Amino acid sequence: MWYYTNVKTPFYDPLKTYEENYEKGPFGSFSNGIKIKELQSPLFDFLGQKVNLPFGIPAGPLLNSKFVKAALEKGFDIPVYKTVRSGAYPTHPFPNVLSVHVEGDLTLEKAQQQLIADDKYTDPISITNSFGVPSKDPSIWQEDAKKAISYAGTGQVMVLSFMGTVAKNQTADELISDFALAAKLSFETGAKILEVNLSCPNIGNEGLVCYNLEMTKKVLEAIRKKIGNVPLIVKVGYYKEEKDLEKLAEIVAEYANSISAINTISATIVDKDGNQALPGSPVRLKSGVCGACIKWAGLDMVKKLNSIREKHNYKFSIEGVGGVVSPQDYFEYRDAGANAVMSATGAMWNPELAIEIKEEARKRS
Repeated sequence: MWYYTNVKTPFYDPLKTYEENYEKGPFGSFSNGIKIKELQSPLFDFLGQKVNLPFGIPAGPLLNSKFVKAALEKGFDIPVYKTVRSGAYPTHPFPNVLSVHVEGDLTLEKAQQQLIADDKYTDPISITNSFGVPSKDPSIWQEDAKKAISYAGTGQVMVLSFMGTVAKNQTADELISDFALAAKLSFETGAKILEVNLSCPNIGNEGLVCYNLEMTKKVLEAIRKKIGNVPLIVKVGYYKEEKDLEKLAEIVAEYANSISAINTISATIVDKDGNQALPGSPVRLKSGVCGACIKWAGLDMVKKLNSIREKHNYKFSIEGVGGVVSPQDYFEYRDAGANAVMSATGAMWNPELAIEIKEEARKRS
C-alpha cells in the first residue's frame, strides 16, 4: 500500500515495474484522453520552434509514445522522450521510485548524509528514482519515437533524449563513438530537437560525463558531426565551481544550442532501519533525488548560467529543471533567466500542472 497526502494519482505508477508502466501506462488523468484547448496562437520560441508555453517534462517519466501523447494532450508543450541508447539496456530492479522526506532544501551538505525513503508521498513532493536508463532496441524506439513526434500539435514540439553507453574495458574513443551512434540513430527519427544526457547519476561505473569537461567537448564535437544543424540540448548536473560552469558554457556555445539544468542531486538512500532502500547492486545505495527539495539548485544554476551568458554574449538557451511543483515555481525560473522550464516529479504527481501554469499566465498577462 502507498499513501498520498495532498498529491494526485501519478501518471507513472511506482507500485508497478518499469515494464508494467511501459506496457500499461500512463495512469491517472493522463489516461483519460481529454485534450485541453489552447486559447491563443503560439507566442514563444523554443530553439526555432513556436510553442504555446515554454514548459514541458524532461527526460525520464515519458517512457514511450503513449506517455508523450498524454503529456501533449495535457498542455505540456515540450515533452522529452525518455533517454535512449544505441542498443537495448535493462532497467534496475524494482522498486525504482520511493518518496524521500527532506526538511527544507537538500543542500550539498545534507546530501552527504543518509536520506530515509518510503512509500508515503506527501506535498511538497520529493522522490528518489533509480532506473539505470533502460532502453529498448533502436528498432523499437526509433519507430515509437517517430510516432510520438507525430502527436505534437500546433505550438508543440517533442525532444528526443539520448546517451552513450559505457562497456567493460571500453576506451574513451569508443565511448565517444557510442554517443555519436546514439545521436545518429536519434537524428534518423526526424526529431526537430535532440538532447544529449551527460548527467544521469544512477548508472554506476558510467559516471557523469558532464563533470569531465574535456570529454564533454569531444562528445559534443562528435555528436555535431552526426546531426548537422539540428538543435542540441546538453543535460547536466549541478556545478559547484564557477570556473567549471564557465568552461561548460564555452563548450556549449561552440557545439550545442542549449543547457538543461539540473538533473538530480545524488544521495545515500536507506529505509527506516538504515538498510539499502533500493535493492540489488551496492551501486544503488546512492541514487538521484528530485522534486521540491532540489529547486534551490536548479534556480542557482539558471541564475549563474544566465549571468555567464550575458557576460560573454553567448546565444545558447537555458532550460530550468528541478523542483517545479507549482505555477509559482515556473515563474521563478523564468524570472531567473530560463528560456524554458521543465517539471518531472511535479508533473508526475500533478498531471494538470501545465494547465494550472497556463491559467496563471493568462491572469498575469
